[in-house]
Amino acid sequence: MPGKHFLQFTDFSRDEYEHLFVRSRVLKDRLRRGELYQPLQGKTLAMIFEKSSTRTRVSFEAGMNQLGGHAMFLASKDTQLGRGEPIEDVARVIGRMCDVVMLRTYEQTIVDTFASYSKAPVINGLTNEYHPCQTLADIFTYIEHRGSIEGKTVAWIGDSNNISRTWLQAARIFNFKLRLACPKGYEMSVLDGIDYRGHFEQTHDPREATEGADLVSTDVCVSMGFERESLQRRVDFLSYKVTGELMKLADKDAVFMHCLPAHRGEEVDPDVLDGPQSIVWDEAENRMHTQKALIEYLLLGKIDN
Repeated sequence: MPGKHFLQFTDFSRDEYEHLFVRSRVLKDRLRRGELYQPLQGKTLAMIFEKSSTRTRVSFEAGMNQLGGHAMFLASKDTQLGRGEPIEDVARVIGRMCDVVMLRTYEQTIVDTFASYSKAPVINGLTNEYHPCQTLADIFTYIEHRGSIEGKTVAWIGDSNNISRTWLQAARIFNFKLRLACPKGYEMSVLDGIDYRGHFEQTHDPREATEGADLVSTDVCVSMGFERESLQRRVDFLSYKVTGELMKLADKDAVFMHCLPAHRGEEVDPDVLDGPQSIVWDEAENRMHTQKALIEYLLLGKIDN
């Protein structure tokens, strides 16, 4: 896929996502059967981390290894990028030496600029604005458990952060509704100039957002980069915890998701995180399977076998 990157969820069409979901299922089943599938022998994934992570590193590194390739971990302190070398120059070099690049960083402009100068496909592993790999795994996980997400309602309880913003992008592509419940002052204000009418509702009442929802999701109230606001945020989000009582307002077949790490008792009660409606652990595992499908597609195009 020459010139193809995955920087925002809007970068792919619905048909492309349907293909990725099929491939994610195939690759997941093959792994569980113990079948060796290594089409990426000799290929290298460069993983550049300016923001730390557990699940992102493990899922990309394990997934690339399973595909027969090699994953190279680069922390910003270990590269000249962390010492002030221009992003454009780093991208020119790494994009020539490696076959695919995953970048987990701060502003979206960093990953956009990197992709503009890289000969290799670039994947957004997380920015302050978007987290497309997480939403890719989330939607695949919902499909696994409940079928198509089209026409459903997703309730997001908490901060209007990079993941909820990516969910909104996905809502338009897959034709579902996102209901966001957040405190005053934390509303989603950046809508990318896109008309989301019919796909987006915003409220300050978690109960209103959860009523009849098919999927309820949340995240920590203090995301990376907002640590200085932690005390104020913990106060502001006190009434935005996902509890068992709140989940009772959702559809009887509703599922619960959390991107992790979770602060038990803070944004979600332990009995919800570990309860029968939670599909959090499948959601976490599926980061690896969907990212394998994504890398395969970026490097090899559509594979049908």
